[in-house]
Amino acid sequence: MSPQKMSVRRVAVVGGARIPFARSDGPYATASNQQMLTAALDGLVERYGLQEPGAVGEFVAGAVLKHSRDFNLARETVLGSKLHPATPAYDIQQACGTGLQAVIAAANKITLGQTESAVAGGADTASDAPLGVNDSLRRILLQARRAKSLGGRVKALAKVRPGHLVPDIPRNAEPRTGLSMGEHAAVTARARGIGRAAQDELAAVSHQRLAAAYERGFFQDLVIPFRGLARDQNLRPGSTTEKLASLKPVFGLDHPDPTMTAGNSTPLTDGAATVLLASEEWARERGLEPLAYLTAYETAAVDFVGGDVTGGEDGLLMAPAYAVPRMLERAGLGLADFDLVEIHEAFASQVLATLAAWEKRGLGTVDRARLNVAGSSLATGHPFAATGARIVATLAKLLAERDAPARGLISICAAGGQGVTAILERA
Repeated sequence: MSPQKMSVRRVAVVGGARIPFARSDGPYATASNQQMLTAALDGLVERYGLQEPGAVGEFVAGAVLKHSRDFNLARETVLGSKLHPATPAYDIQQACGTGLQAVIAAANKITLGQTESAVAGGADTASDAPLGVNDSLRRILLQARRAKSLGGRVKALAKVRPGHLVPDIPRNAEPRTGLSMGEHAAVTARARGIGRAAQDELAAVSHQRLAAAYERGFFQDLVIPFRGLARDQNLRPGSTTEKLASLKPVFGLDHPDPTMTAGNSTPLTDGAATVLLASEEWARERGLEPLAYLTAYETAAVDFVGGDVTGGEDGLLMAPAYAVPRMLERAGLGLADFDLVEIHEAFASQVLATLAAWEKRGLGTVDRARLNVAGSSLATGHPFAATGARIVATLAKLLAERDAPARGLISICAAGGQGVTAILERA
């Protein structure tokens, strides 16, 4: 018997659901990744009636800051949710690109006909970050476990000292450089000559646009209230360039005239987001109108250790500067062909550096009126693995609102010098 022939199909973005994002050590301080992700998933299940067996082909999600109890996060989330327990699930992780990479993984199976529908997403809590056992203590405990006698175990445990009880605290630093993401971004900002005023202006606009989107009810069917929050906690509707200019720099302090502050950088955040993907046939059978279609995606990585870092080309967060040109060339498109552009705002300086890099590579400029029109990470916050699903659902709905053919670009930078990008279209 010949193998079953697999078809290539369009992947529809049907809708999304997320909980409001909260600042770390705030309303979600005691919420786990699983609890937050379950809340977001349940909101999606209820909205689209996904409770019956086989309604969803699989669930793909992940988290960046994971406890050992989160080793099977996606599957455990399914088992604790309103999704049918027979739904397969698996974890994925690519730092800040996790959510979008989960969307891509699910989309690949749909486009090949291996499944009809899938939910993708992610969650992260900076409040409930895992604390590791001191490595020296870990080695002593393992030595004690391996001992063949009680005396051997006692001898091993006698090596424990007070200093061994200090846990390993997670650090926001790249293992290869020891620099935090903010410090890496400061290096790129200096190399690109990105000033303070431009960063503060971009941050203020992000808050203003997110506030406007909430006021007009845009997020009513995308955001699920959770633990007393109905809106993103980091949102500051009254943000202005003047107010942001009063903040002191927090990154790049080892050089003159640092420009990066807490106001033009994304805060540590807790939250979760999901997005429903399907074949056109699946959506049609259920009377659901796709918001948009996922038509292309590309990933890239840069050598942020030995590459052209001081020149700004290979900075930690600059991989989208390589991924987007490759994706557009493959799709036969230019930046001018996009009605909307969504760039994850890890830092205002990183967004501006990405725009400058695209222009340098001959892609043209992005009209700011088309950039992050409903606000982005500077205003919403950034629970690492949740951001990709948030952006996909937001952009898909923005495209659907136009009620006409439209195209949107997604660009997400990630730790480890990586970038994940995608194109959504509405025919």
